[in-house]
Amino acid sequence: MNTTRRQLPRPTSALLMLLAALGCSSALAAGKADTLDPKLRYQRESAACTTIKFFDDRANCLSEASTRYAGTQPSRADEHPDILARNALKRCEPLPEPERKDCVARMQGQGTTSGTVAGGGIYRELVTREVGPPAAVKADALTPPAAAR
Repeated sequence: MNTTRRQLPRPTSALLMLLAALGCSSALAAGKADTLDPKLRYQRESAACTTIKFFDDRANCLSEASTRYAGTQPSRADEHPDILARNALKRCEPLPEPERKDCVARMQGQGTTSGTVAGGGIYRELVTREVGPPAAVKADALTPPAAAR
């Protein structure tokens, strides 16, 4: 079997090498963005958000950048559960008295809890049943109708 090696023309091989180099550099640059300092990354993302024309889109972009930055920061809630509990009760302070009492009960674990923070929020529900005085019965409701006499 007679095989001959064909060599590509020099401009074609140079073009293929250039395309391969560009492909590798973009892949390396994509990995580099993840290793940026979180604060620097947040500043770049928020700066990019300021160029967005519509207010709602800009607000969402800034919120997402802030959330990503906050996710890089160490959580201290696990270190100080008493501070977490105190903050949960502080949310109830602005409420008027009957609602505040129920809010504190929910924050202390009474009732039912569903949802997740990742899913958009935690829903806490506490059903309180109150028994009031019996309804007053009208006097004429006790007397039989005139036709029955």
